[in-house]
Amino acid sequence: MAVATEAPPHPPVVSNDAWKPRHNPWVIAITVTLATFMEVLDTSIANVALPHIAGNLSAGQDESTWVLTSYLVSNAIILPISGWLASVFGRKRFYMTCVGLFGISSFLCGLAPSLGWLVFFRVLQGLGGGGLAPSEQSILADTFPPAKRGVAFALYGFAVVLAPAIGPTLGGYITDNYNWRWIFFINIPVALLSLFLTQRLVEDPPWLKIRANIKRRVDFVGLGFIAVGLGSLQVVLDKGQREDWFGSQFIVTFSVLAVVGIIGTVFWEYFHPDPIVDIRLFRNRTFAISCAMMFMLGLALFGTTVLIPQLLQTLLGYSAAQAGMVLSPGGLVVLFCMPIVGIAVSKLDARWLIAFGFLVCSVALYHMTGLSLQMSYGKAVEYRAFQALGIAFLFVPINTMSYVGIPREKNNAVSGMTNLFRNMGGSVGISMVETLLAQRSQFHQDRLTANFSNYSATFRDSAAALAQKLGGGGGGPEGLQRAYTQMYGLLQQQAAALAYIDTIWVFAGVCAVMVPFAFLMKRNRAAMGAPVAH
Repeated sequence: MAVATEAPPHPPVVSNDAWKPRHNPWVIAITVTLATFMEVLDTSIANVALPHIAGNLSAGQDESTWVLTSYLVSNAIILPISGWLASVFGRKRFYMTCVGLFGISSFLCGLAPSLGWLVFFRVLQGLGGGGLAPSEQSILADTFPPAKRGVAFALYGFAVVLAPAIGPTLGGYITDNYNWRWIFFINIPVALLSLFLTQRLVEDPPWLKIRANIKRRVDFVGLGFIAVGLGSLQVVLDKGQREDWFGSQFIVTFSVLAVVGIIGTVFWEYFHPDPIVDIRLFRNRTFAISCAMMFMLGLALFGTTVLIPQLLQTLLGYSAAQAGMVLSPGGLVVLFCMPIVGIAVSKLDARWLIAFGFLVCSVALYHMTGLSLQMSYGKAVEYRAFQALGIAFLFVPINTMSYVGIPREKNNAVSGMTNLFRNMGGSVGISMVETLLAQRSQFHQDRLTANFSNYSATFRDSAAALAQKLGGGGGGPEGLQRAYTQMYGLLQQQAAALAYIDTIWVFAGVCAVMVPFAFLMKRNRAAMGAPVAH
């Protein structure tokens, strides 16, 4: 099903390699990074405010999670089609529309009188936010020549990596000291500033202006497949653990919709003459591997960003602010390393940087499996900072490699797909954390409970000694009951700690497996002084 005039199969090619933006490229980079930081921050800032939102809007805790899910679903739907939308409406116009929609919907979220309205406004916010990152990334790719893209992506990558780390801390501070509505209101001045600077500084290159003037067919069937497939998949990932996965008819239904939608998208878009999502890009091996690596980067980054604060708060008694402070030094590591990596990727073989990054992440996570319930604040900071070193060596090189061998008029599509894979990797990583922790905690608890038996002389002696220490009258019933309660609490803590270690092992293994895949990509010729094939 299609509407409007069919686009010519090969739009005119603009031979204008000398085109340069009229304004300083670094001012443009800072301008688009501003909105990037705002949008990525919003994916995590609301997490810690959910109990306050639920209480204030008279909703249950489970119902309030739709505040997160609704944003992620609409975000996932818009990401893969953002490149197509930018080529139809013009990238600058589309980008400013997304910034405006994000700012307006943020204001409406802050005013929401009920949970239903808040969820609806979050859907609008997700639609606006989903179009920001791909547009910003493709703006950088067109603004900077291939040899300088690495440094530009370093600035952009810093915002993407740092925002999820400080989001929970900032959200907790605002919620505790002001009101949860301010986590949305703070977006408004940033959006206004971004709109002003974008209007003054950003421009579309000539080849994009030509493509935007071509009448395009609207592929409603493909759009429907994408919306159903990715939207349903996001619901499954977000709600799976809470609904007991395939033990729930709700999850089974959405899983079937996700499979049908994604398979339908692949086949329909591959053979469509003017696809919304250019599936043919995956015939480029380097691009396909870059997307897979971006997925794994999202998995490791977002998964551990959730896992570490959760571990510190549930097992070690840290407050939300203290747990956030553990992540902050990791952000400083990224801040220090990103410019170095950005320069290195323009001079060295990016494949070695990617392999090094995944190797460091794997070793850092392996090191983290030595955690204990007695670890100090400094040790927790060390674990995160070590991992952040590896992450800093991944984002920029992977982003740079994703454009190798891709025509410049496809930059919008490349940005949309890489951002989609990073976000979906993040969703899978968070879902993995929740599922593995629940299942492995139960597994270890069952094994440890086997030693809790009155037939065990060691157990009886330990319980009696603890009862006497608690002042419960030696082995009397009341003292023993208190001892049993405390021992069971310790057992649950130990089981949870072992579950965290098991989960970290899985993440370490995933990162290690990705190391050799870096060398299946083509060498980035721009790093060796030759132009990237466009």
